[in-house]
Amino acid sequence: MATGFLYDPRYLEHDTGQGHPECPERLVVTLSYLEKLPWFEQLKRVAPRPAEFEWIQAVHSFRYIHHAQATCRQGSSLLDSADVDVCPKSFDIALLAAGGALELADQIMAGNITNGFALLRPPGHHAEQSEALGFCLFNNIAILAKYLQKKHGVEKILILDWDVHHGNGTQHMFYEDPSVLYISLHQFPFYPGTGSANETGSGRGQGYTLNCPMPAGAGDTDYEHAFMKKILPKIRGFKPDVVLISAGFDAHKEDPLAHICLSTEFYGWMSERMMEVAVQYASGRLISLLEGGYNLNILPLCIAKHLAVLSGN
Repeated sequence: MATGFLYDPRYLEHDTGQGHPECPERLVVTLSYLEKLPWFEQLKRVAPRPAEFEWIQAVHSFRYIHHAQATCRQGSSLLDSADVDVCPKSFDIALLAAGGALELADQIMAGNITNGFALLRPPGHHAEQSEALGFCLFNNIAILAKYLQKKHGVEKILILDWDVHHGNGTQHMFYEDPSVLYISLHQFPFYPGTGSANETGSGRGQGYTLNCPMPAGAGDTDYEHAFMKKILPKIRGFKPDVVLISAGFDAHKEDPLAHICLSTEFYGWMSERMMEVAVQYASGRLISLLEGGYNLNILPLCIAKHLAVLSGN
């Protein structure tokens, strides 16, 4: 079993400004920590490429893409909303983030690796079809899902989103699509306001969205119950061909931006459950993309737990 690890120092060039929680240091401290682990050298390093416009357009409108490009290159400091800080290089780095996910997909579908994790930024799951939102420019995981289907012929895709904030953009993009099962655990009510339990899909996609909203203060036991009683039975009925994870680590009890109380060890537990799913239904094929996680002391530990499970360490 080979695990891919994708990173590029250019991800640090997306400058969100002083004091912003989604900062380059998130990747710097994580990489520094991982490089000290004895098994890190076993991971297969994967280099990203910029995503081609056709794959960005698979989920985002043509007008939005060019609006985002112009806004960044003109030197504006915000894109669409007050929580999406950008710099002149942000558009190109967002293409590189989305493209990193696609490169992992190519490596997995070619059999060069079994699974992979992308240490990338900017994150993506809040980005809507025509709007930047919540630190996100392009919806990396949604672009990846469309790419797997259209380029590689994958039929059924599971997206599990364990970021503490609901992935509104991802949900909306697949809300009527029965080929993508979107599952989210998140604090509720909380930013961005979506993700109630009664949001279950519509049309042909009815029943293919599963939200597991959690109250402030919820912890490992609450999440484990949701997995055992709701999430894993739903996945068993769906039988995905590929497993994708929107891997935010901001539901940790020490994260500053939310009020869920997961332990570091529980990220390993969730990773184990998803690995079991991937092995049982998807020939082990699993791709995990970094979303949130803003405690610079805790984020590296959680990512290490996740990667240790993916790589069998």
